[in-house]
Amino acid sequence: MPSYQLNINIRKAFPEDLPALSKMFDAYRVFYEKSSDPSGAEIFLKERMDKQESELFVAESEIRDLVGFTQLYPLFSSTRMQKLWLLNDLFINPDFRGKGISILLIEAAKTLCRETNSCGLVLETAKTNIIGNALYPKTGFQLDTEHNYYFWEKNN
Repeated sequence: MPSYQLNINIRKAFPEDLPALSKMFDAYRVFYEKSSDPSGAEIFLKERMDKQESELFVAESEIRDLVGFTQLYPLFSSTRMQKLWLLNDLFINPDFRGKGISILLIEAAKTLCRETNSCGLVLETAKTNIIGNALYPKTGFQLDTEHNYYFWEKNN
């Protein structure tokens, strides 16, 4: 990678971003050991946008169109009686990692949290995600060691 300063713009995703965004989303899913499904990725993201079921932020570079994204879903905390955001997806193109782009996307998520008067952000990542597990505490997230996480999956 040449040594020059990247100009990164963080913004909400537009429908026109779907082709490039769905490629990154597919790569994100493959990282988490899911089968590649580019057309399914585009359909899934289009549905989230059309139904306004998530907030998608993209990192846009002057060198390359989209280089990263984050997707957040609204939740509610009953005990706090406030909205809470699930930072569900965060992905940076491998060629652009280590340049602070993920921190910019997390800051956009924090701004969304403040603007929607929400009580906070919650996320999960694999224990094997060494980069993510090093990143999140640096951006103010605290590891929850007090609660168990359970998951029920319906059988097809």
